[in-house]
Amino acid sequence: MSASTTLALSETFGSDLVRGLGAILLYGVIGLVMMIVGFYAIDWTTPGKLSDLVRGGLPNAVIVTASGLLSMAFIIVVAIFNSASDLTEGLITSLVYGLVGIIIQVLAVRLLEWVTKIDVGSTIESDRFAPASVVVAAAHLALGFIVAVAIS
Repeated sequence: MSASTTLALSETFGSDLVRGLGAILLYGVIGLVMMIVGFYAIDWTTPGKLSDLVRGGLPNAVIVTASGLLSMAFIIVVAIFNSASDLTEGLITSLVYGLVGIIIQVLAVRLLEWVTKIDVGSTIESDRFAPASVVVAAAHLALGFIVAVAIS
């Protein structure tokens, strides 16, 4: 580099950086809140207390819960990714789209379980692996993808 070449940051670099960090923090909080809401939505609509079943090491409960959380994450990520460019509008649209997506996801999975006649309660409460838990997990993931794409 020659002496006349200088590396300079734009005049708004500092404020842009702080605003960007604030946005990351706010979207992170929104995402965390929606993941918690999503977990409780899955727990509320699934027979048994999922957190107790998972802590108890029941394999089918772990599979169903993990797939439910992953499907919620797909929905939340897409809701945040497709939010408005204005920070306030983006946070609001992320929250609304994410919550609507979670509701649709939970209802769709329960409907699919009803159609397939899977007894989710006895499946997740079993201490032995049940292949039906993979079907429920696949339903969570597939419907999570569908809802996420619907948001986009």
